[in-house]
Amino acid sequence: MSENLLINITPQETRVALIFQGAVQELHIERTLSRGLVGNIYLGKVVRVLPGMQSAFIDIGLERAAFLHVADIWDAKPQEGSTAQGPTPIEKLLYDGQAITVQVIKDPIGTKGARLSTQISIAGRMLVFLPQDTHIGISQKIENETEREALRSKVQSLQQADEKGGFIVRTMAEDASDEDLKADVDYLRRTWSTITQLAKTQPPTTLLYQDLNLAQRVLRDFVNEETSNIQVDSRENYQMLLEFAQHYMPSVLPKLQHYTGERPLFDLYGVEEEIERALGRRVDLKSGGYLIVDQTEAMTTIDVNTGSFVAGRNFDDTIFKTNLEAAHAIARQLRLRNLGGIIILDLIDMENEEHRNAVLAELNKALSRDRTKLSVSGFSALGLVEVTRKRTRESLAHVLCETCPACSGKGQVKTARTICYEILRELLREAKQFNPKEFRIMASQVVVDMFLEEESQHLAMLGDFIGKPISLQVETMFHQEQYDIILM
Repeated sequence: MSENLLINITPQETRVALIFQGAVQELHIERTLSRGLVGNIYLGKVVRVLPGMQSAFIDIGLERAAFLHVADIWDAKPQEGSTAQGPTPIEKLLYDGQAITVQVIKDPIGTKGARLSTQISIAGRMLVFLPQDTHIGISQKIENETEREALRSKVQSLQQADEKGGFIVRTMAEDASDEDLKADVDYLRRTWSTITQLAKTQPPTTLLYQDLNLAQRVLRDFVNEETSNIQVDSRENYQMLLEFAQHYMPSVLPKLQHYTGERPLFDLYGVEEEIERALGRRVDLKSGGYLIVDQTEAMTTIDVNTGSFVAGRNFDDTIFKTNLEAAHAIARQLRLRNLGGIIILDLIDMENEEHRNAVLAELNKALSRDRTKLSVSGFSALGLVEVTRKRTRESLAHVLCETCPACSGKGQVKTARTICYEILRELLREAKQFNPKEFRIMASQVVVDMFLEEESQHLAMLGDFIGKPISLQVETMFHQEQYDIILM
């Protein structure tokens, strides 16, 4: 089976869809305005050294000068064999007007400038390159000690005797081949070589390196042997990706294509409709069953239902087939919606132990395509399956949506009748405290209509009881739960 990558690029955002077996499996979105500066490397210029604060302000070409503390200066740290008790004072390392290579470690926030470090790190697909360091570190998430040592040896064997710099091995390198690791090492060293050459020839405040944009990360991280083609719908960006691939990953070049069709690329493959469906709660299965996906702050729950599916020799068979189909649909929804953290699966109860094992095996098989690290527990005493999936970025819903102003995220609003009764109680409270000539109720159209029709008698009774006239006014900007009582 082959997979296709579709890259839709506009000035405001880049969207990537991964198509496998004719269906959208993953969606990635990056918006131009929300791209941060973290990871960017600049040739900065020291504006002012502050010995009292052991820090300095560095001009990197932004609106505000960036901040560099002595603790983030690599040269200030005591080296191996040194008898120094603490970092070298900043005034002995920096002077006003000095050019210095720095990396952003924290974006500017409010009135504060960016936070900088001189300890450079460049992330690759499987490795992080540390040009000033010498050791090879292994991600803490790789817990097997034998595997850790094997990976350390692999990376050491790829180092030439005269080459400087250390590496951190990322979790993605767990199953990497020697060729994959070597390709990553070569890419990172070429990137650092380009940065050092620019630092020698460019003036201060120059941006030397920007972390790869989404389209470039797709070429670096997503393309594999199964990828048949990568279609890009922007001529300008297609040329940029061609140049990037020629320089850093020539093996990708034959797969890059410029899409020139009249229909928008995402429309052609039904991606736009898939995005809309991925924002909904209900996911229909081909058999007639369906999933209900509820995403909360703490966790995500996915409930499986048979719906109208009645195929199979008996009811147990129907449940088994629905759960098998649901296992594949769930795996796809996790990738498509980029759901992370704790995910609770409420599959339809199965009495048959063989059926339970088969569904669990099918779920693990479907999840094996996921490039994000996850773990699956067996069935709990309540028949639930717990999946934990690493959060690598915001979920699709968090990127595209915001909390509903009407229901504040509850997913439901109070009925018009409930609001009418709240208003009647509030009127009674107000009447006991104040003595206006008239009370005016400002509310939504549906609430006012309820007062004029079904609740007119209750409103009239309250008016007689408090001895004051009550008028109604429709406020078109109010949602159903909003109202106001004006004392006239």
